[in-house]
Amino acid sequence: MEALVAGRRPDLVIVSGDLTQRARREQFRQARRFLVGLGLPFLAVPGNHDVPMYRVWERLLDRYGAYRRHFSPDLEPSFRDAELEVVGFNTAFNLTIEDGRFTPRQLAAVGERFHRDGSTESEGRVRIAVVHHPLAGLPELMGWRTARRSGDALRKFAAAGVDLVLAGHVHVAAVGLAPDCGRPLWLVHSGTSTSRRGRGREQGRNTCNLITLDTGSQDTGCLRRSATVEQMLWSEQAERFEVEAVHDCALA
Repeated sequence: MEALVAGRRPDLVIVSGDLTQRARREQFRQARRFLVGLGLPFLAVPGNHDVPMYRVWERLLDRYGAYRRHFSPDLEPSFRDAELEVVGFNTAFNLTIEDGRFTPRQLAAVGERFHRDGSTESEGRVRIAVVHHPLAGLPELMGWRTARRSGDALRKFAAAGVDLVLAGHVHVAAVGLAPDCGRPLWLVHSGTSTSRRGRGREQGRNTCNLITLDTGSQDTGCLRRSATVEQMLWSEQAERFEVEAVHDCALA
Protein backbone atom coordinates (compact mmCIF):
# COMPACT_ATOMS: atom_id res chain seq x y z
CA MET A 1 0.00 0.00 0.00
CA GLU A 2 2.81 2.42 0.87
CA ALA A 3 4.46 1.78 -2.51
CA LEU A 4 1.18 2.35 -4.39
CA VAL A 5 0.51 5.62 -2.59
CA ALA A 6 4.09 6.79 -3.03
CA GLY A 7 3.96 6.03 -6.75
CA ARG A 8 0.59 7.61 -7.52
CA ARG A 9 0.65 10.45 -4.96
CA PRO A 10 -3.12 11.00 -4.61
CA ASP A 11 -4.41 14.34 -3.36
CA LEU A 12 -6.30 12.57 -0.57
CA VAL A 13 -6.37 9.11 1.02
CA ILE A 14 -9.89 8.09 2.12
CA VAL A 15 -10.69 5.30 4.59
CA SER A 16 -14.38 4.33 4.73
CA GLY A 17 -14.33 2.79 8.20
CA ASP A 18 -13.14 -0.30 10.08
CA LEU A 19 -9.73 1.03 10.95
CA THR A 20 -9.51 -1.64 13.68
CA GLN A 21 -10.71 -5.14 14.41
CA ARG A 22 -11.87 -4.65 18.01
CA ALA A 23 -11.62 -0.90 18.71
CA ARG A 24 -8.56 -1.29 20.95
CA ARG A 25 -6.39 1.71 21.62
CA GLU A 26 -3.22 0.20 20.15
CA GLN A 27 -5.10 -0.75 16.99
CA PHE A 28 -6.24 2.87 16.60
CA ARG A 29 -2.70 4.07 17.24
CA GLN A 30 -1.34 1.69 14.60
CA ALA A 31 -3.95 2.89 12.11
CA ARG A 32 -3.05 6.51 12.74
CA ARG A 33 0.70 5.83 12.46
CA PHE A 34 0.12 4.05 9.17
CA LEU A 35 -1.96 6.87 7.67
CA VAL A 36 0.29 9.67 8.94
CA GLY A 37 3.28 7.74 7.63
CA LEU A 38 1.92 7.94 4.07
CA GLY A 39 2.78 11.64 4.15
CA LEU A 40 -0.45 12.73 2.46
CA PRO A 41 -3.75 14.25 3.59
CA PHE A 42 -6.23 11.59 4.71
CA LEU A 43 -9.87 11.41 5.75
CA ALA A 44 -11.46 8.56 7.69
CA VAL A 45 -14.85 7.75 9.20
CA PRO A 46 -15.63 5.07 11.82
CA GLY A 47 -16.94 1.62 10.95
CA ASN A 48 -18.83 -0.87 13.08
CA HIS A 49 -15.54 -2.54 14.09
CA ASP A 50 -14.42 0.79 15.53
CA VAL A 51 -17.16 0.53 18.18
CA PRO A 52 -16.25 -1.82 21.08
CA MET A 53 -18.03 -5.16 20.83
CA TYR A 54 -17.18 -7.02 24.04
CA ARG A 55 -16.47 -4.04 26.34
CA VAL A 56 -20.18 -3.72 27.02
CA TRP A 57 -20.26 -0.66 29.25
CA GLU A 58 -17.93 1.21 26.94
CA ARG A 59 -20.09 0.17 23.98
CA LEU A 60 -23.18 1.56 25.67
CA LEU A 61 -21.80 4.69 27.31
CA ASP A 62 -18.67 5.74 25.39
CA ARG A 63 -18.84 4.00 22.04
CA TYR A 64 -16.53 6.41 20.21
CA GLY A 65 -14.24 7.14 23.15
CA ALA A 66 -11.30 5.02 22.00
CA TYR A 67 -11.63 6.31 18.44
CA ARG A 68 -11.61 9.93 19.60
CA ARG A 69 -8.76 9.51 22.07
CA HIS A 70 -6.40 7.39 19.99
CA PHE A 71 -7.24 8.15 16.35
CA SER A 72 -9.16 11.41 15.85
CA PRO A 73 -11.67 13.52 17.80
CA ASP A 74 -13.56 14.19 14.57
CA LEU A 75 -16.04 11.46 13.60
CA GLU A 76 -17.26 13.29 10.49
CA PRO A 77 -14.29 15.14 8.94
CA SER A 78 -14.27 17.09 5.70
CA PHE A 79 -11.70 18.10 3.08
CA ARG A 80 -11.85 20.83 0.47
CA ASP A 81 -9.57 22.18 -2.23
CA ALA A 82 -10.13 23.94 -5.53
CA GLU A 83 -11.47 20.84 -7.30
CA LEU A 84 -12.69 18.52 -4.57
CA GLU A 85 -15.10 18.57 -1.65
CA VAL A 86 -15.28 15.49 0.59
CA VAL A 87 -17.58 15.15 3.61
CA GLY A 88 -17.64 12.21 6.02
CA PHE A 89 -20.79 10.83 7.68
CA ASN A 90 -20.66 8.43 10.61
CA THR A 91 -23.11 5.54 10.08
CA ALA A 92 -21.74 3.27 12.85
CA PHE A 93 -23.59 3.03 16.16
CA ASN A 94 -23.71 0.84 19.22
CA LEU A 95 -27.06 -0.95 19.42
CA THR A 96 -26.37 -3.46 16.66
CA ILE A 97 -23.43 -5.68 15.72
CA GLU A 98 -23.02 -4.57 12.13
CA ASP A 99 -25.95 -2.55 10.78
CA GLY A 100 -25.63 1.19 10.11
CA ARG A 101 -27.90 4.20 10.15
CA PHE A 102 -28.29 7.89 9.45
CA THR A 103 -29.86 10.06 12.12
CA PRO A 104 -32.48 12.71 11.28
CA ARG A 105 -29.99 15.36 12.41
CA GLN A 106 -27.37 14.09 9.95
CA LEU A 107 -29.88 14.13 7.10
CA ALA A 108 -31.04 17.65 7.92
CA ALA A 109 -27.44 18.90 7.80
CA VAL A 110 -26.40 17.36 4.46
CA GLY A 111 -27.05 20.52 2.44
CA GLU A 112 -25.25 22.72 4.94
CA ARG A 113 -22.19 20.48 5.05
CA PHE A 114 -21.60 20.74 1.33
CA HIS A 115 -20.63 24.23 0.21
CA ARG A 116 -22.91 25.62 -2.46
CA ASP A 117 -21.78 29.24 -2.79
CA GLY A 118 -22.67 29.53 -6.48
CA SER A 119 -19.18 30.53 -7.56
CA THR A 120 -17.58 29.11 -10.72
CA GLU A 121 -15.10 27.22 -8.58
CA SER A 122 -17.86 25.69 -6.46
CA GLU A 123 -19.88 24.63 -9.53
CA GLY A 124 -16.98 22.63 -10.96
CA ARG A 125 -15.90 21.03 -7.71
CA VAL A 126 -16.54 17.28 -7.39
CA ARG A 127 -18.51 16.43 -4.25
CA ILE A 128 -17.93 13.16 -2.44
CA ALA A 129 -19.69 11.71 0.61
CA VAL A 130 -17.89 9.07 2.66
CA VAL A 131 -19.83 6.54 4.75
CA HIS A 132 -19.17 3.05 6.06
CA HIS A 133 -22.36 1.08 5.37
CA PRO A 134 -24.00 0.31 2.00
CA LEU A 135 -26.72 2.68 0.83
CA ALA A 136 -28.08 0.63 -2.09
CA GLY A 137 -28.08 -3.00 -3.14
CA LEU A 138 -25.49 -3.27 -5.89
CA PRO A 139 -25.28 -6.81 -7.35
CA GLU A 140 -21.75 -7.44 -6.02
CA LEU A 141 -22.75 -6.74 -2.41
CA MET A 142 -24.34 -10.18 -1.95
CA GLY A 143 -27.58 -9.05 -0.32
CA TRP A 144 -26.12 -7.07 2.58
CA ARG A 145 -28.59 -4.82 4.36
CA THR A 146 -28.37 -1.11 3.63
CA ALA A 147 -28.05 1.52 6.35
CA ARG A 148 -31.26 2.71 7.99
CA ARG A 149 -32.68 5.78 6.18
CA SER A 150 -30.29 5.12 3.29
CA GLY A 151 -32.93 6.07 0.71
CA ASP A 152 -33.40 9.43 2.40
CA ALA A 153 -29.63 9.89 2.52
CA LEU A 154 -29.23 9.21 -1.21
CA ARG A 155 -31.95 11.73 -2.05
CA LYS A 156 -30.34 14.31 0.24
CA PHE A 157 -26.94 13.69 -1.33
CA ALA A 158 -28.35 14.04 -4.84
CA ALA A 159 -30.08 17.29 -3.91
CA ALA A 160 -26.81 18.62 -2.48
CA GLY A 161 -24.98 17.92 -5.74
CA VAL A 162 -22.98 14.94 -4.50
CA ASP A 163 -21.29 13.00 -7.31
CA LEU A 164 -19.76 9.98 -5.53
CA VAL A 165 -20.58 8.09 -2.33
CA LEU A 166 -17.66 6.03 -1.02
CA ALA A 167 -18.38 3.13 1.35
CA GLY A 168 -16.96 -0.11 2.67
CA HIS A 169 -18.22 -2.62 5.27
CA VAL A 170 -18.96 -5.64 3.08
CA HIS A 171 -15.34 -6.45 2.10
CA VAL A 172 -16.25 -6.50 -1.59
CA ALA A 173 -15.37 -3.88 -4.21
CA ALA A 174 -18.27 -2.55 -6.28
CA VAL A 175 -19.16 0.42 -8.48
CA GLY A 176 -22.62 1.37 -9.68
CA LEU A 177 -25.24 4.09 -10.00
CA ALA A 178 -27.62 4.76 -7.13
CA PRO A 179 -31.26 4.25 -8.17
CA ASP A 180 -33.98 6.89 -8.39
CA CYS A 181 -31.87 9.94 -7.59
CA GLY A 182 -32.73 12.14 -10.55
CA ARG A 183 -29.05 12.73 -11.37
CA PRO A 184 -25.93 10.54 -11.68
CA LEU A 185 -24.87 9.52 -8.16
CA TRP A 186 -22.14 6.88 -8.17
CA LEU A 187 -21.65 4.37 -5.36
CA VAL A 188 -18.03 3.24 -4.99
CA HIS A 189 -17.33 0.45 -2.48
CA SER A 190 -13.85 -0.41 -1.33
CA GLY A 191 -12.94 -4.00 -0.62
CA THR A 192 -10.42 -4.89 2.12
CA SER A 193 -7.20 -2.92 1.91
CA THR A 194 -5.14 -4.00 4.93
CA SER A 195 -6.49 -7.33 6.25
CA ARG A 196 -7.41 -10.80 4.99
CA ARG A 197 -11.17 -10.45 5.47
CA GLY A 198 -12.11 -10.08 1.81
CA ARG A 199 -15.15 -11.98 0.57
CA GLY A 200 -16.13 -13.66 -2.66
CA ARG A 201 -13.49 -13.41 -5.37
CA GLU A 202 -11.49 -11.15 -3.02
CA GLN A 203 -11.25 -13.71 -0.24
CA GLY A 204 -7.83 -13.48 1.39
CA ARG A 205 -6.73 -10.70 -0.96
CA ASN A 206 -6.29 -6.97 -0.49
CA THR A 207 -8.05 -4.41 -2.66
CA CYS A 208 -8.38 -0.66 -2.94
CA ASN A 209 -9.73 1.93 -5.37
CA LEU A 210 -7.85 4.69 -7.15
CA ILE A 211 -10.17 7.50 -8.25
CA THR A 212 -9.08 10.05 -10.85
CA LEU A 213 -11.29 13.10 -11.32
CA ASP A 214 -11.72 15.26 -14.41
CA THR A 215 -13.49 18.50 -13.59
CA GLY A 216 -13.50 19.78 -17.17
CA SER A 217 -11.64 22.67 -18.75
CA GLN A 218 -12.87 26.20 -18.25
CA ASP A 219 -10.37 27.37 -20.86
CA THR A 220 -12.19 25.48 -23.61
CA GLY A 221 -15.65 26.05 -22.15
CA CYS A 222 -16.16 22.29 -21.76
CA LEU A 223 -17.24 21.51 -18.22
CA ARG A 224 -17.97 17.81 -18.74
CA ARG A 225 -16.91 16.13 -15.52
CA SER A 226 -16.04 12.49 -14.95
CA ALA A 227 -14.44 10.09 -12.49
CA THR A 228 -12.35 7.05 -13.35
CA VAL A 229 -12.32 4.31 -10.71
CA GLU A 230 -9.47 1.81 -10.93
CA GLN A 231 -10.19 -1.29 -8.84
CA MET A 232 -6.82 -2.52 -7.60
CA LEU A 233 -6.18 -6.11 -6.46
CA TRP A 234 -3.05 -7.33 -4.68
CA SER A 235 -0.94 -9.75 -6.70
CA GLU A 236 1.09 -12.17 -4.59
CA GLN A 237 3.18 -13.10 -7.59
CA ALA A 238 4.08 -9.53 -8.55
CA GLU A 239 3.99 -8.30 -4.92
CA ARG A 240 2.07 -5.17 -5.84
CA PHE A 241 -1.43 -3.85 -6.45
CA GLU A 242 -2.52 -4.31 -10.05
CA VAL A 243 -5.53 -2.93 -11.92
CA GLU A 244 -8.32 -5.49 -12.12
CA ALA A 245 -11.12 -3.33 -13.53
CA VAL A 246 -11.69 0.27 -14.64
CA HIS A 247 -15.00 2.13 -14.38
CA ASP A 248 -15.64 5.40 -16.21
CA CYS A 249 -18.27 7.39 -14.32
CA ALA A 250 -19.89 10.36 -16.06
CA LEU A 251 -20.82 13.08 -13.57
CA ALA A 252 -23.61 15.64 -13.83
